[in-house]
Amino acid sequence: MEASRKFTVEELSSYNGKGGKPAYVGYRGKVYDVTESSQWLDGDHLGHEAGQDLTMAMDIAPHGDEIMEKIKIVGVLAEA
Repeated sequence: MEASRKFTVEELSSYNGKGGKPAYVGYRGKVYDVTESSQWLDGDHLGHEAGQDLTMAMDIAPHGDEIMEKIKIVGVLAEA
């Protein structure tokens, strides 16, 4: 999958990690694939669900932006 692929918020929501689907999250305009992360099980990470833009949620996360550098970018989040 190309990193230049554009996802709408609606399209992103279908990548929720449930039922064998990939788990993607949005963050600062980019879309990341967290499917293989041990921190994301069945599309859930400490109450946060895949298939969403987590930009605002990251403001209260116990880690910073550096954690996202380790995750594969699969696209960009289209402007609403």
